[in-house]
Amino acid sequence: RYLRLYDFFTATNDLNVLRQENAALEQENALLQTEVIELEEQLREAEVYYALLDFARSSPENQYVAALVIGRDPSPFMNYVILDHGSSDGIRTGMPVVTEKGLIGRVDAVTGNAARVQLISSIDFQANVRTQDSEAEGVLQGSITGDLTLEMVSQDNKLQPGDLILTSGLGGNFPGDVLIGEVGTVTKKENALFQSCTVQSVVDFRTLEVVLIIQNFEPVEIEPLIPDEEP
Repeated sequence: RYLRLYDFFTATNDLNVLRQENAALEQENALLQTEVIELEEQLREAEVYYALLDFARSSPENQYVAALVIGRDPSPFMNYVILDHGSSDGIRTGMPVVTEKGLIGRVDAVTGNAARVQLISSIDFQANVRTQDSEAEGVLQGSITGDLTLEMVSQDNKLQPGDLILTSGLGGNFPGDVLIGEVGTVTKKENALFQSCTVQSVVDFRTLEVVLIIQNFEPVEIEPLIPDEEP
């Protein structure tokens, strides 16, 4: 009987020790998982910065300022993002904003420490663009739904799905040859002067975290040089 009691209390004590060790192991595992997640996040951020650095090096004629996205348009349709750099950092309205993938928009409002970027998907956005292969020129247009279209393309030009679309530099609002996206579905009607197509942006606006502002680009205002239409 004594041995049975001894075995019982010994087993109970061993069980408590095992439970304590198991709890300690679970806590250590949770800490390790947290560290792994933090390291993966740091690695992902480093990859983004390296990609931005490579992009900046590929266009040494431009002066870039890196900025963090600190705010987004709360509406379902992305019209703008807010950056953590403003006029005190030399940021001015009209400056183009890009990622390592391509154009995202331009600065349209600034305060001392922040800037608002009008995205290319905004309904009020327009830019002169061209296709890389066919050199077809047209106007990139945003929309209320955030969809992009290429408008005012001559019927003489051939648009092919997958063709890359770049800024043309015409109009004075953006430097030339900045990637925007690719041609999607083409709409071409008989007897129409122009054709159009959908555009798939190369940038996912909802995952933007770090961007580059092209600081040395000076937008050119050409509207006063355009003659008024005859009444």
